[in-house]
Amino acid sequence: MADHMKTSQPRIVLGITGSIAAYKAAELTRLWVKAGITVDVVMTEAACRFIAPLTLQALSGRPVWTAMWDGSQDGMQHIALSRGAQAIVVAPASADFLARTAQGRADEALSALCLARECPMFVAPAMNVQMWTHPATQRNVARLRADGVKVLGPDSGELACGEIGEGRMLSPEAIAAAVSAHLADDAAFGTLLAGRRVLLTAGPTFEAIDPVRGLTNRSSGKMGFALAQAAAQAGAEVTLIAGPVALPTPSGVTRVDVISAQDMADAVFAHIDRADIFIGVAAVADYAPAAPAAQKIKKETSDTLTLTLRPTVDILAELAKRDERAPKVFRVGFAAETQDIAALGEAKRRRKHLPLLIANRAQDAINADDNEVILLDDDGAHPLPRMDKTLLARRLVEEIARRFVPLSPCGRGARGEG
Repeated sequence: MADHMKTSQPRIVLGITGSIAAYKAAELTRLWVKAGITVDVVMTEAACRFIAPLTLQALSGRPVWTAMWDGSQDGMQHIALSRGAQAIVVAPASADFLARTAQGRADEALSALCLARECPMFVAPAMNVQMWTHPATQRNVARLRADGVKVLGPDSGELACGEIGEGRMLSPEAIAAAVSAHLADDAAFGTLLAGRRVLLTAGPTFEAIDPVRGLTNRSSGKMGFALAQAAAQAGAEVTLIAGPVALPTPSGVTRVDVISAQDMADAVFAHIDRADIFIGVAAVADYAPAAPAAQKIKKETSDTLTLTLRPTVDILAELAKRDERAPKVFRVGFAAETQDIAALGEAKRRRKHLPLLIANRAQDAINADDNEVILLDDDGAHPLPRMDKTLLARRLVEEIARRFVPLSPCGRGARGEG
């Protein structure tokens, strides 16, 4: 039996990449070993230039892996090392490592191990502030988050290069605490919606004026995509109906792309009979051009262009009518308002007969990575503090699951199939 399979203690694989923050990995190893956790260290070639493998071997009491075939009897060490581990934690995670992992590369030991893993993965970025804020790095981080990787930090402050800003790796104590909390939470969170089927909408819609122009809104889709990811992590079978956004599909989620409000409505009605929970996050257009032009409208001498608009289908209202006849789906709505958030949100909840509505200020939420919301239900208004949309999505899934259970005294799965 391989050596890494012999221990009965909790085990973490610690990946170290090329960064001046690599020295912090020594303290992180020491903290975990002191807590009774077995630590297997995997280092990239660049990491070995910042800290000696012998240091990590002395602290962990285990062999340190630096090449694809280290210590392997059958050539499978790059796969086997992750088996039985509670987590893979890459700290520090360089910009290069984040890019290669987002691409699914497997050209060295640590990348291959991460690609072949069966356990949760955490990365603690460490780099120059310009590297961290560069659009390419942010795209890579968004891709990793969509794939279920937990991103810890980075912190802000003075960097090794002498500049000040985001990019510092979190302290070893903060990383150890965050990993422990995530693992404890994930064990319970992963069963919240087990066996349930969740249908979500996300993003804007686009209503054609002619073949090249249209009416739309500034919704980024980030909240809906984060909720889809969280619902999948909670054990649900998730179908995401997405308007025109350029966001990566969350891991384990089935995605249906649509353009217009009517497209979105058609997709919802096509999938709703299999759903236990419907979450309408999308910013669906209220109006669309009554008669879109078949050809591009040319600019004439007149200074004005008159468009006749017609109301689009109200998806939540139509679902409410269906449920009056045969209640089956737990429906959750969203309301983006610019004023009187709670009052207008509650009016919408009552108008559309929703057990739960989530309201927020549109100008604070659109295109932002964080959000502040108010939960509205029959018991009143329940504000939540501003937080990252990924964390907020998990909190909302917990709130939805808590309210969903009382509707299912005989088992929601059977009711959803009725």
